Amino acid sequence: MKNESQFWSGTKDSLPIMFAVIFFAILFGATAVNNGLAFGETVLSSVSVFAGASQFVFLDLYGQQAPVWSILLAVFAVNFRHVLYSASIGRYMGEFTFFQKYSGFFFLCDPLFGAGEIRAQNQKLTSAYYFGYAIPLYVIWVGFTALGAGFGKLITDPQAFGFDMLLSIYFLSLLMGFRTRPNWLASVLASGIASVLVYKMIGAPWHIMLGALVGITLAAMIGKPVEEKGENDV
Repeated sequence: MKNESQFWSGTKDSLPIMFAVIFFAILFGATAVNNGLAFGETVLSSVSVFAGASQFVFLDLYGQQAPVWSILLAVFAVNFRHVLYSASIGRYMGEFTFFQKYSGFFFLCDPLFGAGEIRAQNQKLTSAYYFGYAIPLYVIWVGFTALGAGFGKLITDPQAFGFDMLLSIYFLSLLMGFRTRPNWLASVLASGIASVLVYKMIGAPWHIMLGALVGITLAAMIGKPVEEKGENDV
């Protein structure tokens, strides 16, 4: 019963994100078919990748008929943050089984990382909570990708509905969830300024990876681990 309660707790926490994922998935499905992917290829992309930002980058470069090597490099640059995500959240997976841990990394996405980190600060991160959050998002992402792909031709101008802003709003809401942490503002400003400079001087998608690295480097330099007091400390 405890695991069931943890599972539904994860599902409940994912509800606010689900609404954003629905529109995000519909937009991806519609954009994919309008860029020349077949319905089956579009759905298979969401089933096997489950990484919306990199899927959109792929679509953009695919539509420009970019070389395969540049598409792979761009997707790697966008998804580089997941290397950092897994290293961070992996610290809280001590009681996960081998299968749970590595299948969990497949489902690891931006909102799940944020929710997992916040959960781990307040109580134990259990596999039941983790998959209770992850599985509904995955099902919705795949299902509404299919819906968008099926009816994508009806959306002729996504910008008219403001769909082009969904990705920016989504990442901003995730970022604001960490605003109470020490040195948050300094890291965000450093990362943001670096991203803008790299975007202007080099271009996409390098601004994502290099901007993140600048923010991480600054956080590591100015952040100091909290020293635990011993029993005799006053």
